[in-house]
Amino acid sequence: MDITVKPFKELTKEELYELLSVRSKIFVVEQNCPYQDVDFKDQKALHVLGREEGKLIAYARIFNAGDYMKEACIGRVLVTKENRKRGLAYTIMKASIDVVKTSFNTNIMAVSAQQYLENFYNELGFKQIGDLYLEDGIPHIKMLYTES
Repeated sequence: MDITVKPFKELTKEELYELLSVRSKIFVVEQNCPYQDVDFKDQKALHVLGREEGKLIAYARIFNAGDYMKEACIGRVLVTKENRKRGLAYTIMKASIDVVKTSFNTNIMAVSAQQYLENFYNELGFKQIGDLYLEDGIPHIKMLYTES
């Protein structure tokens, strides 16, 4: 999988349309969760795009501290359904962690994780902080990554 990182202003119209389509397919349709994905936060984010044969198959968006959460953070992490169980979620997350470290010069970052993915994020070095909460009707936990 080839990974590229782009700020919003460098995304082509085709890239933006594709990433919004894939996000909607997974987070709205597949998870049966009607919510406003186009949230006007993409403009502040760096977009981590994972492609194979020119097709977007993995994605995450990242923010600097204070642009979305108090800490730098990673969100909208996805792998398309037909590409799951290949370890690509780890690949896109490790790339996103590296981008946060190099682009924002910090080793502290957060995720708002769906609760069922807690072990996945634990394996990447994230630890739960705070209590369980509902986000768009789905149980979530805030998790923090700190590397000394």
